[in-house]
Amino acid sequence: MILEPMAIEQRSMEIIESELQVELPDEIKPIIKRVIHTTADFSFAESLHFTQGVVPKIRQMMSAGLTIVTDTNMALAGINKAAANRLNIRLICEMNDPQVALEAKERGCTRATLCAEHALSLSGNVLFVCGNAPTALLAILDTLRGSVPERLAVIGVPVGFVNVVEAKQLLWDSGISCITALGRRGGSNVAASIVNALMYGVDGARV
Repeated sequence: MILEPMAIEQRSMEIIESELQVELPDEIKPIIKRVIHTTADFSFAESLHFTQGVVPKIRQMMSAGLTIVTDTNMALAGINKAAANRLNIRLICEMNDPQVALEAKERGCTRATLCAEHALSLSGNVLFVCGNAPTALLAILDTLRGSVPERLAVIGVPVGFVNVVEAKQLLWDSGISCITALGRRGGSNVAASIVNALMYGVDGARV
């Protein structure tokens, strides 16, 4: 029996729903289910954390005008471009920009650090999406120096072992509107799936 892609997705979500062992609020359940759909890792039902009101805030930003900046091209590639176009969301990743590479070399910092700094210099609503580089989260926090811009939200789900746990905890403690996966798990695919789930909850994003 051959199923259409949407039918496969629907059946996958039904299986995830049946196997979930954690009660989840309706507001965040579709997001966590999509991350589990992407990773087959049910631990995200407990490790994903959401600041109060972050889901409706980001969706309102998506409706009102938003620039999404990613820390990797992999995260950018995973974002549903058709949905983003329908919502007039601007997508940016500067990781392969030669000027960014040159400046990073001159300053002795990572390209992800510069991407984060540049994201904060943009006008309007900004969603910074970090799926790989904890240095990007640290750059956000260092640049803001305790301020919490209302026009900014962060998806901070880098994966790894060096500074990852610490950077995500600092983000969580900062007061910035964010979605983060506390602990070591995460990744660019997780970051993209969170963005997609958020978009799919906005009218007109998915047809």
